[in-house]
Amino acid sequence: MAKDRPVYMGPRLRRLRRELGLTQADMAADLEISASYVALLERNQRPLTADMLLRLARTYKLDMAEVAGDGGAEQTARLQAVLKDPMFADIDLPQLATGDVAVNYPGITEALLRLYTSYREEHLALADRDAGADAQPQEDVADPVAESRRFLAARRNSFPLLDDAAEKLATEAEAEGGLIAWLKAKHNLRVRRLPSDVMAGSMRRLDRHRDAVLLDDALDGASSSFQLALQIAYLEMRKLFDAILKDGQFAGTSGQRLARRALASYAAAAILMPYTAFAKAVEARRYDVEALARQFGTSFEQTAHRLTTLQKPGQERVPFFFLRVDPAGNASKRLDSAGFPFARHGGSCPLWSVHRVFETPREVVTQWLELPDGQRFFSIARTVTAGGGGWGAPKVERAIALCCAADHAHRLIYTQDAPAPDPTPIGVTCRLCHRSQCMARSAPPIGRDMLPDDYRRTRAPFGFADG
Repeated sequence: MAKDRPVYMGPRLRRLRRELGLTQADMAADLEISASYVALLERNQRPLTADMLLRLARTYKLDMAEVAGDGGAEQTARLQAVLKDPMFADIDLPQLATGDVAVNYPGITEALLRLYTSYREEHLALADRDAGADAQPQEDVADPVAESRRFLAARRNSFPLLDDAAEKLATEAEAEGGLIAWLKAKHNLRVRRLPSDVMAGSMRRLDRHRDAVLLDDALDGASSSFQLALQIAYLEMRKLFDAILKDGQFAGTSGQRLARRALASYAAAAILMPYTAFAKAVEARRYDVEALARQFGTSFEQTAHRLTTLQKPGQERVPFFFLRVDPAGNASKRLDSAGFPFARHGGSCPLWSVHRVFETPREVVTQWLELPDGQRFFSIARTVTAGGGGWGAPKVERAIALCCAADHAHRLIYTQDAPAPDPTPIGVTCRLCHRSQCMARSAPPIGRDMLPDDYRRTRAPFGFADG
C-alpha cells in the first residue's frame, strides 16, 4: 500500500506566524514544542504532521481547510500556465520543480505571475501604439476601449477570484429560491418591472429610496436574469473589482471604468453559469451553445461569451476567441483565450463567415479557416438580436463568432459525423495579407510593389509584384 506523501508547508506556517504577530519561541510555547522544531518546520526540513495540523487549528481557532489549503495546487497550475509561453520554450522547466517553487516560495511565485501579466499588458499596448502610428503620428491619446481590451487580453479573460465568489453567491441564491428572493433576503431589495418610457432609457436602476431594483419590462427572461445578476455583482464584489483593477495599466478613468464594467459582466455571467457546473455541462453537451443556453436560461451571446472564460488554472476547457460585429463590420466586442491573431486596427477578413450570417438569421454557420502562416481554426457564427420586446421597439442585429484552434475542434458537437472540408484561406486583415489572388481584398498589403494596370490586370482588385 502506497504511503501518503509528506506535507511540507514551511512558507505557509511562517506567514501564519507573522500574521498572528508571534515569534518562533511564542509559537513553540503555544504548541508545546521546541523553537528549533518550529524553525525546522518553517525551513521545510520537517514535514507538518496531521497531529501538528490539529494543534495549529485548535490553538489558534483556525479552520482546518484554511491551514491545510490546497498544497499550492492553484498557484502551481497558474505558474505552469504562464511557463507555457513560447519565450520560455528553450528552458528546461520540469513540472515537479515548478510545483516545488509554487508551494515553497508562494511570494516569489506571485511576484512572477504579476510581472508576467504586466509584461503581457505592456506588450499589447506597444502593439496598439505601433499599429496606430501611421494613422495618428502626432497624437498620443489614450483609447479607453483599447485599454480595456488589453486589460482582459493580458489575463486571457479569466478571473478565478470572480469565479469563486460568483459560485458562492449562486449557491446562496439557489438556497433562497432564486436571485429575486436572494436580493430581498440579503439586501431587502424587491424587484419591480416598469414600462420603458418610465425607465427613461435605462434597462436597470437601483432605487435606494424605495429599496427596489427596477427593470425595464421589455427585457426578455435571459436579459432580466442577467441584469439582476449584474446588480448583485455590483453589490457584492466591489472590493474584488478594486483589487483586480489595481494591477491594471490605465491612462485615464474611462479605460478603467470600461474594464470595471467588463469585470461586472464577467461576474454576472459567472453567477448565472457557475464555473464548476458550467464546465461540466460544456463537456457533456460538447459545447453546443444553444443547448447550454437552454440549460442555464441564458441567451446565445451570454453563453458564447461565458465559453471564452473557462481557463481557470487546473480546470481549463477549450480556449475560444469571441467576436461581435455589426452589419458594417465594426467590432463591438472582442475576447481572446485562443490566441487568434485578430487585427486590432482595421476590419477583419471578409471571407470569414461571421460577415455573411446576416443572410441567414439565427442559423449557426460553421467554417474551417486557414491563415497565411498555416494556422488552422474552426469557427461557428450566428446572428443575435438586442433590443425589441414590443411593437416599434428598436432592435439591433449583430453577428457573433466563436473560434478555436483546429486541434480542439473534435471536441465540439459541430464537427461530429462530418469530415473536415478544405479550410477557407483567410487573412488577419487586408493590409497584412499577402494572398495575391484574393478577389475580396479591400486594400493592397503593406510592403508589396503594385503592378501597373496598363500592361496586366488580374481578377483580383490589386496586382503586385512577386517576392
